[in-house]
Amino acid sequence: MPLKPATDVQTAPIAALGLLGGFVVARESGIRPLGGVLLGLCGLYAGRTWLAKTDPITTAALSAVYLGGFGASHPLAKKVGAWPAVVGVATASAVSSHLLADRD
Repeated sequence: MPLKPATDVQTAPIAALGLLGGFVVARESGIRPLGGVLLGLCGLYAGRTWLAKTDPITTAALSAVYLGGFGASHPLAKKVGAWPAVVGVATASAVSSHLLADRD
């Protein structure tokens, strides 16, 4: 199955899916690396589009928001709870993706 052309992909929902879906898969399966696979695949797919639609600096910034959000969700979860933390970082990544890469 061929991939959709990178410039035709909307990355905000992919970024949110990677963070939220990775969390749900890891939590419900009990296999954390399985959630990491979803997180990684979504990150690669979004990154492909970020690079096609923007430039290397913006791609790096969006990648940092995505991966940084994953990292930040862990200590944040200790303060506000797991779901609010994951929803918060997924929202930040999705909004950043929309504003910097998806708007036409």
